[in-house]
Amino acid sequence: MARYPSRTPENSSADKGGVIAVDRALSLLCAFQLGDTDLSLNELVERTELVKSTTLRMLTSLIHFGLIQKTSDGRYRLGAEVARLHNIYMTSFSLENVVMPHLRAMVEETQESASFHVRQGDHRLVLYRVNSPQLVADQGRQGDLLPLQSGAGGRVLTAYESGRGAIYDAIQRDKVIALNGDRVPDLSGISSPVFGPGAKLVGALTLTVPTTRFHDKLTDIVRKHAHDLTQDMGGTFPA
Repeated sequence: MARYPSRTPENSSADKGGVIAVDRALSLLCAFQLGDTDLSLNELVERTELVKSTTLRMLTSLIHFGLIQKTSDGRYRLGAEVARLHNIYMTSFSLENVVMPHLRAMVEETQESASFHVRQGDHRLVLYRVNSPQLVADQGRQGDLLPLQSGAGGRVLTAYESGRGAIYDAIQRDKVIALNGDRVPDLSGISSPVFGPGAKLVGALTLTVPTTRFHDKLTDIVRKHAHDLTQDMGGTFPA
């Protein structure tokens, strides 16, 4: 009897009206990781925890639709249809449509100001911004240029470029940083990196809050949204 992939209990769509057979086929596509050029049948079986007979049936369907290609030496690689779909996705992809829902959700959860920073030369650009509804709050603007060497967002961007020292080591270890008064007195910033495909840094997701309202739970909120935004961008949040 075929075994389900180990991820099935939490990732299966069956309880939402999905089809287990489709889940199994898609698990074969998801078995390919960064750095893989091709995989053997045994490697696919091991990664998906499907039995060999089921794996072969799924592969036949995926090959038929061009999603998988069988090489001359009997191994398997992603097919040309994957590249075609990737091109369609990249053409229609809007960073704003992916980032802004997270900024709005962060502001709704915390009532503080949220920004998405990207590096621009020796500065960081506030690419997207949602301000706090509170009267006393950090009221920045989309399009502002801020220092790269101070402030939580700048520290995160620097950590994955050229940063050296304890603070940057901590950011790479914890994937989040909370700083009080690093850029502006009495203003705290919490920032976490956001990654795209290939573990490439895309930007920094940042929450700014008057230091008198800072509390540790804000750090968890920012890191969780950075993790989820990374997944939305097709990236992998490092462990």
